[in-house]
Amino acid sequence: MKPYLLQKIPEKLAPLAVEGWHKPGSLTLASGAWIHAAGAFVVEKGTWPLVPHDQWIWLVVERGSLILSWDQHDLGLAAGDTCFIPAANKPAAITVSEQTRCLWLALEGPLSPMVVRKMGALLHVPLKQGALPSQIYLAEQIVQVIVRHSGTGNATYQLQHLMYGLVASHWGQPVAMNGMLSHEIAKVVDTLRANQYKENFSLADMAEISRMPMETFRKRFVAEVGMPPLSYVLHCKMERAKELLRDQNWSVRQAGAAVGMQDPYHFSKQFKHIVGISPSAFMKLASAPAATIRGATPKRKGPAKPDLIRELEELEKSKAGKSMEDLESWEDLEKLEEDLSEEELQELADMENLEDIENENTPLEPEP
Repeated sequence: MKPYLLQKIPEKLAPLAVEGWHKPGSLTLASGAWIHAAGAFVVEKGTWPLVPHDQWIWLVVERGSLILSWDQHDLGLAAGDTCFIPAANKPAAITVSEQTRCLWLALEGPLSPMVVRKMGALLHVPLKQGALPSQIYLAEQIVQVIVRHSGTGNATYQLQHLMYGLVASHWGQPVAMNGMLSHEIAKVVDTLRANQYKENFSLADMAEISRMPMETFRKRFVAEVGMPPLSYVLHCKMERAKELLRDQNWSVRQAGAAVGMQDPYHFSKQFKHIVGISPSAFMKLASAPAATIRGATPKRKGPAKPDLIRELEELEKSKAGKSMEDLESWEDLEKLEEDLSEEELQELADMENLEDIENENTPLEPEP
């Protein structure tokens, strides 16, 4: 079978490369985004061309390091780093100087750009991102599941559950390395998220919230979340800052202050260390038309149904200011869409839903 991501896998490395693809069920298709394929590979020193794709590829460096070359962009990634390779059907390659192991997931569906953005990435250019240990753990599970059930829909709901676990973990929602977070650790994670990472909680502050001795709390947090508490807080602060810079058009000083870093120099230094580029460079990339969901979505091929568009507009207006959990109109939306063909549904997604959903986060509201 032709490899999905690497153009060629040497015979001696073939046993270390696994991959599979997913046949989504009807409910998964209706969700608008799903994992199309996933796999893992090990490569040795050299340059390895990648197969161009029109799906977004989440690449995770599990061990070693590499340089990703994509459309005249070179991006260095070390162990624990990730990036999204844009769905642009452009040639790409990875260059490694030592044996390197990677995991990868390919996302598909009309709402897959939303998942990419919710994971903190830009749609038109690869950007270095750190991954929480829980996200790498979930990625490993996804690869295992999709390889076992390749070419079938036997694990379609499990894969959706794991995919949304990745998004939940990214947004600071309690996701443990194994099962669920304990009540004590989940309480700390929830407190940090509810505060939107504005305050600079010390280790002692977090231990007090958990009602555990400080050293006991630190060990429990590392065991359950997979990283030290203060490292986790810094990761979440930078992801929150990226959201403010990209979606709210805040200045560097404002974004830094919003995550508890009043000194712009200190904020910029930490941001560049985590993200790989300065906040101002990130803002410049994020302001490009291709970085928006509208810019990254294929152009529609023909007119959609005017009456339905008007009804959808009314539904979208009625949801203003509400979180996803508050909405009661999705059933109505499904009824309106029942008689549409797949192509017409895609057109609607391109014209209305994606642009509206892109702007659904009102300033300073917690992520649902």
